[in-house]
Amino acid sequence: MAFIGRSNVGKSSIINALTGQKGLAKTSSAPGRTQLINLFLINKTTYFIDLPGYGFARLSKDARARLEELIHWYFFDSPYQQKFVVLIIDANVGVTSLDIEMLRALEHAKKSIIIVANKVDKIKKPQYNQQLQNVRDAVGNHPIIACTNKGTAGINELTKQILC
Repeated sequence: MAFIGRSNVGKSSIINALTGQKGLAKTSSAPGRTQLINLFLINKTTYFIDLPGYGFARLSKDARARLEELIHWYFFDSPYQQKFVVLIIDANVGVTSLDIEMLRALEHAKKSIIIVANKVDKIKKPQYNQQLQNVRDAVGNHPIIACTNKGTAGINELTKQILC
């Protein structure tokens, strides 16, 4: 299972929540913490792949370009196949053009995609339903799971989805 999304969207936090190990994948409030492809062997049967984020990160232009090349290589040029790609979107910010660009590239490569609308706990209650509808409208016919960056909301549903 590969986890991808913009910088600081909560990829590592989702992996930690799925495994129940708070410090397994390193997290940071600063965008761009993950700069390598990190592999976690889960129950000796499944790899969780924590990829660098795309988009803004406090890195040089050259370093950001290297991360983009690494992500592109992993999904589109490497021999590695993913059972699922978990595309994590910040539901509070909404779907960005970079999210759509990644989604379309993954679709073009015929990847099995699960959308996680993360950080739903940060959405103000009056905007909650509309924000999730905006995500649905933007991503089309992909499974969407609403999660909180902190806590367990959505984690059980995501676990069931990726284990099928």
